[in-house]
Amino acid sequence: MVVRENIKEALRSLLGSKQRTLLALLGIVIGIGSVIAMVSIGTIVQNEALRQFKEMGTDILQVRPESGGDYRKNKMEFSLDEVLRLDPTCSMIDISTPKTSIYGKLQFSGEFMDIPALGVTEAAKDLFKVKIVAGRFLSDLDVNMFYCVLGAKVADFLAQKGLNDPLGQKILFKKKHFTIIGVAKRMSMNSMRPYEINEGIIIPVSTSFRFPRSPNIQSITARVAAGHAIDPAVDQLKTYFQTESGMKVRVTSAEELINKMQKQMRMFTLLLGAIGSISLIVGGVGVMNVMLVSVSERKREIGIRRALGAKKMDIQAQFIIESLILCFLGGILGVVVGIGSSYTISHFSGWQFMISPLSIILGVGVSVLIGLFFGFYPARQAAGQSPIEALRSD
Repeated sequence: MVVRENIKEALRSLLGSKQRTLLALLGIVIGIGSVIAMVSIGTIVQNEALRQFKEMGTDILQVRPESGGDYRKNKMEFSLDEVLRLDPTCSMIDISTPKTSIYGKLQFSGEFMDIPALGVTEAAKDLFKVKIVAGRFLSDLDVNMFYCVLGAKVADFLAQKGLNDPLGQKILFKKKHFTIIGVAKRMSMNSMRPYEINEGIIIPVSTSFRFPRSPNIQSITARVAAGHAIDPAVDQLKTYFQTESGMKVRVTSAEELINKMQKQMRMFTLLLGAIGSISLIVGGVGVMNVMLVSVSERKREIGIRRALGAKKMDIQAQFIIESLILCFLGGILGVVVGIGSSYTISHFSGWQFMISPLSIILGVGVSVLIGLFFGFYPARQAAGQSPIEALRSD
């Protein structure tokens, strides 16, 4: 009964000074809203990055020559023959593709564009989950052929030049005429998927060696065969290259990258939350200021209540409840603002929207704690008023 009356009295007091209440609410709303938005955006970004990795699969391995040591003694590049023998030799590997990269000028209809070219085998389509919107992908039968699949950026460039149906047309890349056999859909990027798929053209790896300054095979992407664990497959790959050519290789798995990324994203989310909490402190100070002004204006009321027998705890409870109501309302509005902000950002960024129920509970809970923490001192000040001094105030 006493609590209900205190709540009614707190609401009357807050409504009686609308301007101060609104300003205090604004501080709490901004504080809670910023924390919810930042934590939610961190969660959304983490989920988006994980989704892009999982789209390719967590059983993907990337093989590179081991760096460091004496490069004159250690072999630092792969040969095409040993890469092509990898699949039939390593029982734990399903499919694999070597990767080369060349940078040069593309010429079409008198216009130039600097682009990269990715040299791969037919297995790259399955490994990198390349989607073809027109024509076909490269085939292992296209050995040494000057065929290419356009990335989305190059296809857009050619469309601007009037080539809306590029299949069968020829482009000039590094003074070599390539026939367009397909167009790839724009793909989401991660550290396992080559950026050339979007930014350049895809050519047979054998064709990439026909240029005057042929590139080296920079890395190999492989997929672990079904029913095999990643660690034994990694060991088999290392043994294979050590046996074939005496080369030491470094093998990175998608699962390993995901684990590292999750750690980084958790730190990123905590950092965002810490930055947002600064505005919470500012909002809490605003609540304390409003409550102190309220205590100063209501000295006579406090004196009358004390003279009629109210205890210090009753006065203190009244002002703490008032602070709690103020912060609770601010927390609810802040959660709405935070969710709305994170939804807007994810919508315009093309990310999948998601919200953590824990962040909502945390937002409301923190706002209540702010009400207790920043409302305690003004409530104690009110309870400590001398009845005689309070009644003398006008």
